[in-house]
Amino acid sequence: MCCFVILISLLQFFWVHCAVCCLPVHPLFLTSFPIRVILLEEVGDKMFLVLPVFEKLSPLPMSNCFSHDFCFQYHMSYADKERYENEERPEVQRQILAEIARKLPVYTRTGSGGIRFCDRCQLIKPDRCHHCSVCAMCVLKMDHHCPWVNNCIGFSNYKFFLLFLAYSLLYCLYIAATVFKYFIKYWTGELTNGRSKFHILFLLFLAVMFFVSLMFLFGYHCWLVSRNRSTLEAFSTPVFQNGPDKNGFNLGFVKNLQQVFGEEKKLWLLPIASSDFVAWLLLHIAVKTPASTVCANPVHEKSGSESFLPGKCTAQGV
Repeated sequence: MCCFVILISLLQFFWVHCAVCCLPVHPLFLTSFPIRVILLEEVGDKMFLVLPVFEKLSPLPMSNCFSHDFCFQYHMSYADKERYENEERPEVQRQILAEIARKLPVYTRTGSGGIRFCDRCQLIKPDRCHHCSVCAMCVLKMDHHCPWVNNCIGFSNYKFFLLFLAYSLLYCLYIAATVFKYFIKYWTGELTNGRSKFHILFLLFLAVMFFVSLMFLFGYHCWLVSRNRSTLEAFSTPVFQNGPDKNGFNLGFVKNLQQVFGEEKKLWLLPIASSDFVAWLLLHIAVKTPASTVCANPVHEKSGSESFLPGKCTAQGV
C-alpha cells in the first residue's frame, strides 16, 4: 500500500508539469477525489505519516485535501461517541476507547492503563499530547504553557522557544558586559555624574538577574532535549503498556537533537523551521531503536498485520 501511495504521488507530480503546458484543468480537481477515497479506506489511521511523503514529492499542498478527513481519525465517530457518553460503567468506557484506539499509533496510557482521552476536546490524545487549560485545547508534545510568550510550548514551536532562550541569554550577557565598565567607574569614583548612577545600577542588576535565571532555564531545557523529554514528562513519567518509563522516548543524544532542530546543522541556530518531525520519524525510527519504549512496549492485536511484540520495532510501530 505504501508503494501505491508513492506511485500516486509521482504520477501527480508529472501530471502537474504536463498540465502547465497542455491542460487548463487543475490536476487536483482530477486526482484528489480517488486518492482521498483510496487512502482513507486503506491507510486513514496513518494519514499523519502519509501526508509528509506527499508534501515532499508533490508541489501541491496535499494537506488541504486531507485536513478535515484526518481530524476525524483521532475524533471518535458519532456512533462511538454516543456509546461512550451513554455508558456509565468505567470499565466498559475503557473498553470502548481501547477498541477505537486499536488502529491508532497510540502507545502511552493513563496511570491505570487506560487509553488517554480528553473529555473537553472529545478526542483520544496522541502520544505526548496534553490539554492546556489556559489555551483550552490539546497541544501536541506539550512542554508547558509559557506566560512570557503567552502561548503553549510544544510540537510546533519548541525549537523557537529554545532559540528565544539562547538569544535572550546572549543579549543579557552583552548588556551586562557593556554596562559593567561604567559600574566600575562609578564604584571607583572616576565618574561623578550622580544622575546616571541609578540607571547604570538598575540596568546591570536586571541584566545579571535575567542572565542567571535564563542560564538555569536554558540549561534545564538543553538537558530535556538531550533526553528527549518534556517538562511535563520530567515531572510525570509517561506510562506505556509495560508500565512507566522515563526514557521511553530517548533515541540517543544525536537523534534527540535532530528531532527538535532537524538534520541540517547550519539551520539549527536560525529561527526557521528546520525539522520535519513526522518525515524524520519515518526515516530514522522505523528500523532499530532498542532504547526506545515507543518501539519496545506497544503490543497490538493482529488486525491484518503482524502483532507488535516486546523487543521488536517495525515501521508500523512508529
